[in-house]
Amino acid sequence: MDCGISRRQFLQAAGGGFGGLALGQILGTGSALGSTLNHVPKAKRVIQLFMNGGVSQMDTFDHKPELAALDGQKFDPGDGRLVESVTNSPGFKVLKSPFAFRRHGECGRWVSEVLPHMATVVDDLAFLMSMNSPTNVHGLGSYMQTTGFTLPGFPCMGAWISYALGRINQNLPEFIVLPDPKGLPYNNLGNFTSGFLPARHQGTVINASNSRPVRYLFPPDEAKHINAASEVASREVLGFLNRKHANQMPGDSRLEARIQSLEMAARMQLSVPDLFDMKGESQAVRKLYGMDEDNTKDFAKRCILGRRMLERGVRFVQIWSGAGGPSKNWDNHANIHTELPYMTGQVDKPITGLIKDLKARGMLEDTLVIWTTEFGRMPFSQGQAGRDHNGGTFVTWFAGGGVKGGTTYGQSDEWAWKSETGTTSHDMHSIILHLLGVDHEKLTVRHNGIDRRLTDVHGHIIRDILA
Repeated sequence: MDCGISRRQFLQAAGGGFGGLALGQILGTGSALGSTLNHVPKAKRVIQLFMNGGVSQMDTFDHKPELAALDGQKFDPGDGRLVESVTNSPGFKVLKSPFAFRRHGECGRWVSEVLPHMATVVDDLAFLMSMNSPTNVHGLGSYMQTTGFTLPGFPCMGAWISYALGRINQNLPEFIVLPDPKGLPYNNLGNFTSGFLPARHQGTVINASNSRPVRYLFPPDEAKHINAASEVASREVLGFLNRKHANQMPGDSRLEARIQSLEMAARMQLSVPDLFDMKGESQAVRKLYGMDEDNTKDFAKRCILGRRMLERGVRFVQIWSGAGGPSKNWDNHANIHTELPYMTGQVDKPITGLIKDLKARGMLEDTLVIWTTEFGRMPFSQGQAGRDHNGGTFVTWFAGGGVKGGTTYGQSDEWAWKSETGTTSHDMHSIILHLLGVDHEKLTVRHNGIDRRLTDVHGHIIRDILA
Protein backbone atom coordinates (compact mmCIF):
# COMPACT_ATOMS: atom_id res chain seq x y z
CA MET A 1 0.00 0.00 0.00
CA ASP A 2 1.28 3.49 -0.85
CA CYS A 3 0.78 5.43 2.34
CA GLY A 4 2.27 8.69 1.01
CA ILE A 5 4.38 11.01 3.15
CA SER A 6 6.10 9.89 6.31
CA ARG A 7 4.62 10.46 9.75
CA ARG A 8 7.22 13.13 10.54
CA GLN A 9 6.55 14.99 7.27
CA PHE A 10 2.83 14.84 7.92
CA LEU A 11 3.17 16.24 11.43
CA GLN A 12 5.43 19.03 10.21
CA ALA A 13 2.89 19.95 7.55
CA ALA A 14 -0.01 19.82 9.99
CA GLY A 15 1.83 21.56 12.81
CA GLY A 16 -0.03 24.85 12.43
CA GLY A 17 -3.24 23.18 13.49
CA PHE A 18 -1.79 22.04 16.80
CA GLY A 19 -0.08 25.24 17.88
CA GLY A 20 3.67 25.52 18.27
CA LEU A 21 3.84 25.23 22.06
CA ALA A 22 1.56 22.23 22.35
CA LEU A 23 3.19 20.39 19.44
CA GLY A 24 6.63 21.06 20.88
CA GLN A 25 5.60 19.41 24.15
CA ILE A 26 3.85 16.49 22.44
CA LEU A 27 6.89 15.65 20.35
CA GLY A 28 9.65 16.76 22.69
CA THR A 29 11.20 15.31 25.81
CA GLY A 30 11.79 18.46 27.84
CA SER A 31 9.57 20.97 29.56
CA ALA A 32 6.72 22.61 27.65
CA LEU A 33 6.84 25.57 30.01
CA GLY A 34 10.45 26.38 30.76
CA SER A 35 9.41 29.62 32.47
CA THR A 36 7.94 27.59 35.34
CA LEU A 37 11.39 26.36 36.37
CA ASN A 38 12.51 29.29 38.48
CA HIS A 39 14.94 27.50 40.79
CA VAL A 40 17.12 24.42 41.00
CA PRO A 41 14.96 21.40 41.89
CA LYS A 42 15.68 19.38 45.01
CA ALA A 43 13.73 16.36 43.71
CA LYS A 44 14.03 14.69 40.31
CA ARG A 45 11.29 12.13 40.77
CA VAL A 46 8.27 11.38 42.97
CA ILE A 47 6.71 8.25 44.43
CA GLN A 48 3.29 8.76 46.01
CA LEU A 49 1.72 6.22 48.37
CA PHE A 50 -2.04 6.78 48.43
CA MET A 51 -4.04 5.07 51.20
CA ASN A 52 -7.51 4.86 49.67
CA GLY A 53 -10.52 5.17 51.97
CA GLY A 54 -9.58 7.71 54.64
CA VAL A 55 -6.90 6.79 57.21
CA SER A 56 -7.85 7.35 60.85
CA GLN A 57 -5.46 10.05 62.04
CA MET A 58 -6.09 9.56 65.79
CA ASP A 59 -5.26 5.86 65.47
CA THR A 60 -2.00 6.28 63.52
CA PHE A 61 -0.01 9.52 63.94
CA ASP A 62 -2.21 12.08 65.73
CA HIS A 63 -2.07 11.15 69.41
CA LYS A 64 -5.01 12.58 71.38
CA PRO A 65 -5.06 11.65 75.11
CA GLU A 66 -8.24 13.72 75.52
CA LEU A 67 -10.18 11.00 73.69
CA ALA A 68 -9.27 8.50 76.40
CA ALA A 69 -10.49 10.89 79.08
CA LEU A 70 -13.84 11.38 77.28
CA ASP A 71 -14.32 7.81 76.05
CA GLY A 72 -18.00 6.87 75.90
CA GLN A 73 -19.25 10.41 76.57
CA LYS A 74 -21.25 12.43 74.07
CA PHE A 75 -18.93 14.43 71.84
CA ASP A 76 -19.45 18.15 72.45
CA PRO A 77 -16.86 20.77 71.41
CA GLY A 78 -18.48 23.13 73.92
CA ASP A 79 -18.79 26.19 71.69
CA GLY A 80 -22.07 25.52 69.93
CA ARG A 81 -20.59 24.14 66.72
CA LEU A 82 -22.79 21.65 64.91
CA VAL A 83 -21.58 18.05 65.13
CA GLU A 84 -22.52 15.99 62.10
CA SER A 85 -21.57 12.68 60.51
CA VAL A 86 -21.70 11.59 56.90
CA THR A 87 -23.50 8.29 57.20
CA ASN A 88 -24.76 7.46 60.66
CA SER A 89 -23.11 7.91 64.07
CA PRO A 90 -25.95 7.73 66.62
CA GLY A 91 -25.18 9.33 69.95
CA PHE A 92 -21.83 10.78 68.85
CA LYS A 93 -20.07 8.86 71.62
CA VAL A 94 -16.35 9.64 71.92
CA LEU A 95 -14.20 6.66 70.94
CA LYS A 96 -10.69 6.52 72.31
CA SER A 97 -7.99 4.89 70.23
CA PRO A 98 -7.68 1.21 71.09
CA PHE A 99 -4.00 1.36 70.16
CA ALA A 100 -1.10 2.41 72.35
CA PHE A 101 1.05 5.38 71.29
CA ARG A 102 4.75 5.95 71.97
CA ARG A 103 7.26 8.63 71.05
CA HIS A 104 9.89 7.61 68.52
CA GLY A 105 13.11 8.96 67.07
CA GLU A 106 15.08 12.03 68.03
CA CYS A 107 12.12 14.15 66.93
CA GLY A 108 9.82 12.46 69.45
CA ARG A 109 7.01 11.81 66.98
CA TRP A 110 4.01 9.99 68.46
CA VAL A 111 3.19 6.83 66.48
CA SER A 112 0.57 4.16 67.12
CA GLU A 113 1.49 0.55 67.73
CA VAL A 114 -0.19 -0.39 64.42
CA LEU A 115 2.80 1.17 62.58
CA PRO A 116 5.85 -0.29 64.36
CA HIS A 117 8.08 -0.22 61.27
CA MET A 118 7.24 3.30 60.15
CA ALA A 119 7.96 4.43 63.71
CA THR A 120 11.64 3.57 63.12
CA VAL A 121 12.05 6.13 60.30
CA VAL A 122 10.19 9.14 61.69
CA ASP A 123 13.41 11.16 61.73
CA ASP A 124 13.35 10.93 57.92
CA LEU A 125 9.73 12.08 57.65
CA ALA A 126 8.15 15.54 57.61
CA PHE A 127 4.54 15.60 58.80
CA LEU A 128 1.66 17.83 57.81
CA MET A 129 -0.50 17.21 60.88
CA SER A 130 -3.53 19.31 59.95
CA MET A 131 -4.48 18.58 56.37
CA ASN A 132 -8.16 19.18 55.67
CA SER A 133 -10.57 18.62 52.80
CA PRO A 134 -13.66 20.59 51.72
CA THR A 135 -15.51 17.29 51.37
CA ASN A 136 -16.01 14.06 53.29
CA VAL A 137 -17.20 12.04 50.27
CA HIS A 138 -14.67 9.51 48.94
CA GLY A 139 -14.86 10.30 45.24
CA LEU A 140 -14.74 14.06 45.71
CA GLY A 141 -11.99 13.76 48.32
CA SER A 142 -9.88 11.60 46.02
CA TYR A 143 -10.29 14.09 43.19
CA MET A 144 -9.28 16.89 45.57
CA GLN A 145 -6.09 15.11 46.56
CA THR A 146 -5.15 13.99 43.05
CA THR A 147 -6.31 16.93 40.90
CA GLY A 148 -6.85 19.88 43.26
CA PHE A 149 -10.58 20.01 42.44
CA THR A 150 -13.59 18.07 43.72
CA LEU A 151 -15.14 17.83 40.24
CA PRO A 152 -14.06 15.44 37.47
CA GLY A 153 -12.35 16.56 34.27
CA PHE A 154 -9.24 18.22 35.72
CA PRO A 155 -5.69 16.92 35.16
CA CYS A 156 -4.16 14.98 38.04
CA MET A 157 -0.87 15.93 39.65
CA GLY A 158 1.07 13.24 37.79
CA ALA A 159 -0.20 14.60 34.47
CA TRP A 160 0.77 18.18 35.42
CA ILE A 161 4.26 17.01 36.39
CA SER A 162 4.61 15.08 33.14
CA TYR A 163 3.41 18.11 31.16
CA ALA A 164 5.77 20.49 32.93
CA LEU A 165 8.94 18.40 33.03
CA GLY A 166 8.70 15.78 30.27
CA ARG A 167 10.46 12.46 30.11
CA ILE A 168 13.70 11.36 31.72
CA ASN A 169 13.77 8.04 29.85
CA GLN A 170 12.35 7.36 26.39
CA ASN A 171 11.78 3.67 27.09
CA LEU A 172 9.23 3.99 29.91
CA PRO A 173 6.27 6.34 30.57
CA GLU A 174 6.87 9.36 32.76
CA PHE A 175 3.77 8.68 34.92
CA ILE A 176 2.95 5.13 36.09
CA VAL A 177 0.14 3.99 38.40
CA LEU A 178 0.25 0.73 40.39
CA PRO A 179 -3.29 0.16 41.73
CA ASP A 180 -4.30 -2.29 44.42
CA PRO A 181 -4.85 -5.73 42.77
CA LYS A 182 -8.21 -5.89 44.56
CA GLY A 183 -9.45 -3.12 42.26
CA LEU A 184 -9.20 0.53 41.26
CA PRO A 185 -9.82 3.26 43.86
CA TYR A 186 -12.85 5.55 43.99
CA ASN A 187 -13.22 7.45 40.66
CA ASN A 188 -11.50 4.54 38.93
CA LEU A 189 -9.28 5.91 36.12
CA GLY A 190 -10.44 9.46 36.85
CA ASN A 191 -7.69 9.79 39.48
CA PHE A 192 -5.02 9.32 36.80
CA THR A 193 -6.53 11.49 34.04
CA SER A 194 -4.78 14.09 31.90
CA GLY A 195 -8.01 16.14 31.81
CA PHE A 196 -7.62 18.98 29.34
CA LEU A 197 -3.85 18.47 29.03
CA PRO A 198 -2.60 16.49 26.00
CA ALA A 199 -3.78 12.91 26.40
CA ARG A 200 -0.28 11.44 26.46
CA HIS A 201 0.22 12.77 30.01
CA GLN A 202 -2.38 10.49 31.62
CA GLY A 203 -1.13 7.79 33.95
CA THR A 204 -0.10 4.42 32.56
CA VAL A 205 -1.85 1.83 34.74
CA ILE A 206 0.09 -1.38 35.38
CA ASN A 207 -1.38 -4.37 37.21
CA ALA A 208 1.72 -5.70 38.94
CA SER A 209 -0.04 -8.84 40.18
CA ASN A 210 -0.96 -10.01 36.69
CA SER A 211 1.23 -12.50 34.83
CA ARG A 212 1.18 -9.91 32.02
CA PRO A 213 1.28 -6.63 33.98
CA VAL A 214 1.28 -4.47 30.82
CA ARG A 215 -1.74 -5.51 28.79
CA TYR A 216 -1.30 -6.21 25.08
CA LEU A 217 2.42 -5.43 25.14
CA PHE A 218 3.18 -8.79 23.54
CA PRO A 219 1.00 -10.91 21.25
CA PRO A 220 -0.80 -13.82 22.95
CA ASP A 221 0.86 -17.20 22.52
CA GLU A 222 -1.98 -18.45 20.35
CA ALA A 223 -1.61 -15.60 17.82
CA LYS A 224 0.68 -17.51 15.45
CA HIS A 225 -0.32 -15.27 12.53
CA ILE A 226 1.54 -12.30 14.02
CA ASN A 227 5.06 -12.08 12.64
CA ALA A 228 7.54 -9.46 11.41
CA ALA A 229 5.92 -9.17 7.97
CA SER A 230 2.39 -8.83 9.35
CA GLU A 231 3.53 -6.15 11.80
CA VAL A 232 5.09 -4.10 8.99
CA ALA A 233 1.87 -4.36 6.97
CA SER A 234 -0.22 -3.44 10.00
CA ARG A 235 1.90 -0.37 10.69
CA GLU A 236 1.47 0.82 7.11
CA VAL A 237 -2.30 0.51 7.30
CA LEU A 238 -2.38 2.13 10.74
CA GLY A 239 -0.23 5.01 9.49
CA PHE A 240 -2.61 5.64 6.61
CA LEU A 241 -5.64 5.62 8.93
CA ASN A 242 -3.88 7.91 11.42
CA ARG A 243 -3.14 10.50 8.76
CA LYS A 244 -6.70 10.38 7.50
CA HIS A 245 -8.06 10.83 11.03
CA ALA A 246 -5.66 13.70 11.79
CA ASN A 247 -6.79 15.55 8.66
CA GLN A 248 -10.37 15.29 9.84
CA MET A 249 -9.66 16.21 13.49
CA PRO A 250 -6.91 18.88 13.58
CA GLY A 251 -5.90 19.89 17.08
CA ASP A 252 -7.13 16.68 18.76
CA SER A 253 -4.28 15.46 20.97
CA ARG A 254 -5.73 11.98 21.40
CA LEU A 255 -4.42 10.71 18.05
CA GLU A 256 -0.90 11.86 18.78
CA ALA A 257 -1.20 10.29 22.23
CA ARG A 258 -2.12 6.97 20.60
CA ILE A 259 0.82 7.24 18.20
CA GLN A 260 3.12 8.05 21.10
CA SER A 261 1.75 5.15 23.14
CA LEU A 262 2.33 2.69 20.29
CA GLU A 263 5.88 3.92 19.82
CA MET A 264 6.40 3.71 23.58
CA ALA A 265 4.97 0.18 23.57
CA ALA A 266 7.56 -0.86 21.00
CA ARG A 267 10.35 0.45 23.23
CA MET A 268 8.74 -1.09 26.33
CA GLN A 269 8.89 -4.52 24.71
CA LEU A 270 12.62 -4.30 25.36
CA SER A 271 12.62 -2.49 28.73
CA VAL A 272 9.65 -4.07 30.58
CA PRO A 273 10.95 -7.66 30.85
CA ASP A 274 14.04 -6.36 32.65
CA LEU A 275 11.94 -4.04 34.84
CA PHE A 276 9.75 -6.87 36.14
CA ASP A 277 12.55 -9.40 36.54
CA MET A 278 12.97 -9.55 40.33
CA LYS A 279 15.70 -12.19 40.23
CA GLY A 280 18.33 -9.52 40.65
CA GLU A 281 16.90 -8.35 43.98
CA SER A 282 18.91 -9.70 46.89
CA GLN A 283 17.43 -11.71 49.72
CA ALA A 284 18.27 -8.83 52.05
CA VAL A 285 16.15 -6.44 49.96
CA ARG A 286 13.27 -8.91 49.77
CA LYS A 287 13.36 -9.28 53.55
CA LEU A 288 13.57 -5.52 54.06
CA TYR A 289 10.31 -4.97 52.17
CA GLY A 290 8.54 -8.13 53.34
CA MET A 291 8.46 -9.57 49.83
CA ASP A 292 8.25 -13.18 51.02
CA GLU A 293 5.61 -12.68 53.73
CA ASP A 294 2.00 -13.43 52.86
CA ASN A 295 0.57 -10.28 54.43
CA THR A 296 3.00 -7.84 52.85
CA LYS A 297 4.17 -9.48 49.61
CA ASP A 298 1.79 -7.63 47.28
CA PHE A 299 2.49 -4.10 48.50
CA ALA A 300 6.16 -5.00 48.91
CA LYS A 301 6.36 -6.06 45.26
CA ARG A 302 4.79 -2.81 44.12
CA CYS A 303 7.13 -0.75 46.30
CA ILE A 304 10.16 -2.56 44.88
CA LEU A 305 8.81 -2.10 41.36
CA GLY A 306 8.27 1.58 42.12
CA ARG A 307 11.90 1.94 43.16
CA ARG A 308 13.03 0.05 40.04
CA MET A 309 10.92 2.35 37.89
CA LEU A 310 12.47 5.42 39.47
CA GLU A 311 15.94 3.96 38.90
CA ARG A 312 15.10 3.53 35.20
CA GLY A 313 13.90 7.07 34.70
CA VAL A 314 10.17 7.12 35.46
CA ARG A 315 9.35 10.60 36.73
CA PHE A 316 6.23 9.92 38.84
CA VAL A 317 5.03 6.63 40.36
CA GLN A 318 1.76 6.34 42.27
CA ILE A 319 1.09 3.26 44.41
CA TRP A 320 -2.41 2.69 45.82
CA SER A 321 -3.44 0.71 48.89
CA GLY A 322 -7.10 -0.27 49.02
CA ALA A 323 -9.75 -0.54 46.33
CA GLY A 324 -12.98 1.41 46.17
CA GLY A 325 -15.89 0.00 48.16
CA PRO A 326 -16.96 -0.60 51.75
CA SER A 327 -14.34 -3.17 52.75
CA LYS A 328 -10.68 -4.14 52.41
CA ASN A 329 -9.51 -0.55 52.37
CA TRP A 330 -8.95 2.26 54.88
CA ASP A 331 -12.66 3.11 55.14
CA ASN A 332 -13.06 1.72 58.67
CA HIS A 333 -16.76 2.20 59.44
CA ALA A 334 -17.44 -1.04 61.27
CA ASN A 335 -14.59 -1.87 63.65
CA ILE A 336 -11.43 0.20 63.93
CA HIS A 337 -9.91 -2.47 66.21
CA THR A 338 -9.74 -5.04 63.42
CA GLU A 339 -10.07 -3.12 60.15
CA LEU A 340 -7.19 -0.69 60.67
CA PRO A 341 -4.53 -3.30 61.65
CA TYR A 342 -5.60 -5.34 58.61
CA MET A 343 -4.57 -2.46 56.34
CA THR A 344 -1.52 -1.18 58.25
CA GLY A 345 -0.15 -4.72 58.40
CA GLN A 346 -0.02 -4.81 54.59
CA VAL A 347 1.86 -1.54 54.06
CA ASP A 348 3.87 -0.69 57.19
CA LYS A 349 6.91 -2.86 56.50
CA PRO A 350 7.04 -2.31 52.70
CA ILE A 351 6.82 1.49 53.02
CA THR A 352 9.53 1.51 55.68
CA GLY A 353 11.62 -0.77 53.49
CA LEU A 354 11.20 1.66 50.60
CA ILE A 355 12.45 4.61 52.69
CA LYS A 356 15.45 2.64 53.98
CA ASP A 357 16.26 1.21 50.55
CA LEU A 358 16.13 4.58 48.80
CA LYS A 359 18.34 6.04 51.53
CA ALA A 360 20.87 3.20 51.29
CA ARG A 361 21.11 3.64 47.51
CA GLY A 362 21.60 7.41 47.76
CA MET A 363 18.29 7.97 45.97
CA LEU A 364 16.32 9.53 48.82
CA GLU A 365 18.21 12.81 48.39
CA ASP A 366 16.51 13.53 45.07
CA THR A 367 13.42 11.31 45.34
CA LEU A 368 10.31 12.77 46.99
CA VAL A 369 8.16 10.21 48.82
CA ILE A 370 4.59 11.17 49.72
CA TRP A 371 2.16 9.29 51.99
CA THR A 372 -1.41 10.54 52.01
CA THR A 373 -5.13 9.73 51.99
CA GLU A 374 -8.31 11.60 50.96
CA PHE A 375 -9.53 12.57 54.47
CA GLY A 376 -9.55 11.35 58.08
CA ARG A 377 -12.01 9.84 60.56
CA MET A 378 -14.24 11.14 63.35
CA PRO A 379 -13.30 11.17 67.07
CA PHE A 380 -16.63 9.55 67.96
CA SER A 381 -17.87 6.07 67.22
CA GLN A 382 -19.99 4.84 64.37
CA GLY A 383 -21.95 1.91 65.72
CA GLN A 384 -19.93 0.28 68.45
CA ALA A 385 -16.34 0.63 67.26
CA GLY A 386 -16.11 2.18 63.78
CA ARG A 387 -15.34 5.73 62.68
CA ASP A 388 -17.11 7.87 60.07
CA HIS A 389 -15.60 10.16 57.42
CA ASN A 390 -14.02 13.43 58.51
CA GLY A 391 -12.76 16.10 56.12
CA GLY A 392 -11.84 18.32 59.07
CA THR A 393 -8.33 16.97 59.58
CA PHE A 394 -5.96 14.19 58.50
CA VAL A 395 -2.24 13.49 58.21
CA THR A 396 0.17 13.53 55.26
CA TRP A 397 3.92 13.02 55.37
CA PHE A 398 6.88 13.58 53.03
CA ALA A 399 10.37 12.13 52.90
CA GLY A 400 13.51 12.85 50.86
CA GLY A 401 13.78 15.23 47.90
CA GLY A 402 14.52 18.46 49.78
CA VAL A 403 12.38 17.74 52.85
CA LYS A 404 13.68 18.27 56.39
CA GLY A 405 13.23 14.96 58.19
CA GLY A 406 11.91 14.88 61.75
CA THR A 407 9.83 18.03 61.32
CA THR A 408 6.14 18.75 61.84
CA TYR A 409 3.85 21.50 60.64
CA GLY A 410 0.40 22.26 61.99
CA GLN A 411 -1.89 20.55 64.46
CA SER A 412 -5.48 19.49 64.90
CA ASP A 413 -7.67 20.35 67.89
CA GLU A 414 -7.60 18.29 71.09
CA TRP A 415 -9.98 15.68 69.61
CA ALA A 416 -8.47 15.41 66.11
CA TRP A 417 -11.83 16.68 64.84
CA LYS A 418 -10.82 19.88 63.04
CA SER A 419 -7.58 21.32 61.71
CA GLU A 420 -6.21 24.31 63.59
CA THR A 421 -3.83 25.40 60.82
CA GLY A 422 -5.86 24.67 57.70
CA THR A 423 -3.35 22.91 55.44
CA THR A 424 -4.94 21.97 52.10
CA SER A 425 -4.27 19.77 49.10
CA HIS A 426 -3.30 22.95 47.23
CA ASP A 427 -0.55 23.53 49.80
CA MET A 428 0.59 19.93 49.38
CA HIS A 429 0.67 20.28 45.59
CA SER A 430 2.54 23.60 45.76
CA ILE A 431 5.21 21.98 47.97
CA ILE A 432 5.62 19.07 45.57
CA LEU A 433 5.94 21.31 42.51
CA HIS A 434 8.35 23.61 44.35
CA LEU A 435 10.64 20.70 45.24
CA LEU A 436 10.59 19.70 41.55
CA GLY A 437 11.72 23.21 40.62
CA VAL A 438 8.32 24.32 39.31
CA ASP A 439 6.55 27.56 40.25
CA HIS A 440 2.99 26.41 40.92
CA GLU A 441 1.61 29.86 40.09
CA LYS A 442 3.24 29.89 36.64
CA LEU A 443 2.35 26.34 35.62
CA THR A 444 -0.88 27.25 33.80
CA VAL A 445 -2.87 26.11 30.78
CA ARG A 446 -5.56 28.19 29.11
CA HIS A 447 -8.77 26.18 29.08
CA ASN A 448 -12.24 27.49 28.29
CA GLY A 449 -11.07 31.06 28.76
CA ILE A 450 -9.45 30.46 32.16
CA ASP A 451 -5.77 30.03 33.06
CA ARG A 452 -6.03 26.75 34.93
CA ARG A 453 -3.42 25.36 37.30
CA LEU A 454 -3.04 22.42 39.68
CA THR A 455 -3.38 24.70 42.71
CA ASP A 456 -6.31 26.71 41.29
CA VAL A 457 -5.95 30.18 42.91
CA HIS A 458 -4.61 28.75 46.17
CA GLY A 459 -1.53 27.02 47.55
CA HIS A 460 1.20 28.04 50.00
CA ILE A 461 4.66 26.52 50.15
CA ILE A 462 5.16 25.44 53.76
CA ARG A 463 8.86 26.12 54.21
CA ASP A 464 8.93 24.84 57.80
CA ILE A 465 9.34 21.28 56.48
CA LEU A 466 11.87 22.08 53.73
CA ALA A 467 15.60 21.50 54.12
